[in-house]
Amino acid sequence: MNTLCSVIKFENLQELKRLCHWGPIIALGVIAICSTMAMIDSVLWYWPLHTTGGSVNFIMLINWTVMILYNYFNAMFVGPGFVPLGWKPENSQDSMYLQYCKVCQAYKAPRSHHCRKCNRCVMKMDHHCPWINNCCGYQNHASFTLFLLLAPLGCIHAAFIFVMTMYTQLYNRLSFGWNTVKIDMSAARRDPLPIVPFGLAAFAATLFALGLALGTTIAVGMLFFIHIKIILRNKTSIESWIEEKAKDRIQYYQLDEVFVFPYDMGSRWKNFKQVFTWSGFPEGDGLEWPIRDGCHQYSLTIEQLKQKADKRVRSVRYKVIEDYSGACCPLNRGIKTFFTSPCTEEPRIQLHKGEFVLATRGLRYWLYGDKIVDDSFIEGVSRIRGWFPRNCVEKCPCDTETDPTPEGEKKNR
Repeated sequence: MNTLCSVIKFENLQELKRLCHWGPIIALGVIAICSTMAMIDSVLWYWPLHTTGGSVNFIMLINWTVMILYNYFNAMFVGPGFVPLGWKPENSQDSMYLQYCKVCQAYKAPRSHHCRKCNRCVMKMDHHCPWINNCCGYQNHASFTLFLLLAPLGCIHAAFIFVMTMYTQLYNRLSFGWNTVKIDMSAARRDPLPIVPFGLAAFAATLFALGLALGTTIAVGMLFFIHIKIILRNKTSIESWIEEKAKDRIQYYQLDEVFVFPYDMGSRWKNFKQVFTWSGFPEGDGLEWPIRDGCHQYSLTIEQLKQKADKRVRSVRYKVIEDYSGACCPLNRGIKTFFTSPCTEEPRIQLHKGEFVLATRGLRYWLYGDKIVDDSFIEGVSRIRGWFPRNCVEKCPCDTETDPTPEGEKKNR
């Protein structure tokens, strides 16, 4: 109930502006189209309300829509929770283990990270999601994950309605050579006939809604499995990356140490209860966290400081060898580059042959960094930051630093 009140009150009316963004507009549009078409198809042409099954089916469709929207708005408006401005640890000596955020004028609490979109340090930040136009973190991780679960389930139900509606309505009109197929078509033989005939416009709308439902089921379903996997390990997407880099750093320098993730409770059920609770609020206060035996409260932040000091994560200079238009999914850069485009709201930068860029991180086929707009390598010059395909640049031969991408690190070893 407290969560519902916080959604209705909108402690800050500026939160309503989150709806004025392409992410929520598209997401709510898909929900509206799939839900509305499923109800219309079901009532008019497939499963009428005067039957028991039709009534139950209609109630289930409404139930899916309400639960999906409830968790969606919960994730959007309740938000992830932010580290208080000016926050510092109670024990002043603990500040040596923490990074300081100049924007928030506060220390970054354990598991928190600064979001450039929200312009605040986010508690237990997982990522900034453009579909809710907000960060996924400490307070809304459960609602966001439930939305990822319910949306595919609701779309599967809707897709079933769409398929059966088209099949039953076209059964007596078209012959597909399926004379030997025996299917119970009692639902199609309605008496009386439907008030609104199933015409071409209805068929096109149903087919379009079916495409949206199937696409949402696949895309959102995959995202759900990714999130539930990291929740069962009591991690976030960022922390999974930090742990991977920690193991890589130890292996690279052949150090006699073992990195143990401090927030893994040792049981999937215990990890699950850190996010999902009966009260609707996650465990803890977002600033201090229960840790496993043998770990330090600041083990993860200490590892972050070590990685920040690691010379291998510094920027690497590249020269542009082919023009890049700045397209999100460029077809002319190859199939692999097209399908592995980073799923993020961060911009792409347009490049021209002969320009120089500084890459700070990267994927297998993409790099992220700054374009130097005045042909100067002096620190502090004006730069444009974003993603660009790796196959349109080449590493400058004068650069002695190591490649920040996974492939580059393997070569450097």
